[in-house]
Amino acid sequence: MKVAFATQDLVHVDAHFGWTKNIAIYDLSPEGARFVEAVQFTDTVAEDGNEDKLTARIDAIKDCAILYVAAIGGSGAARVVAQNVHPMKVAQPEPIADLLDKLCTVLKGTPPPWLRKAMLKGEERKLDFAEES
Repeated sequence: MKVAFATQDLVHVDAHFGWTKNIAIYDLSPEGARFVEAVQFTDTVAEDGNEDKLTARIDAIKDCAILYVAAIGGSGAARVVAQNVHPMKVAQPEPIADLLDKLCTVLKGTPPPWLRKAMLKGEERKLDFAEES
């Protein structure tokens, strides 16, 4: 399962989704996490109401099951959910490594229903490819 993090420094979840400079993407399983990529944005993002800024960010996370953010607007949240990505808001900046550790621990136990559903996102694609072969 892929998990995305809105981050300014690639270490903490500390960014508003629409204004983030980076999205760090990790592949997560009960055994641990593996860094996949950091998607960087160079657009001028300080303009509220500019929906175009969301398009590249939505494209970056479309294969992810979960998106961690410091904040997200209503329009952005709706577009994220429409991609079957579960947005998670942190109350204060948190280290990405800590969040990954917590998620791994939950995956080793009995994940809540929303997380079990999120975990299926990557599996659906694997099944589709297997059926096409």
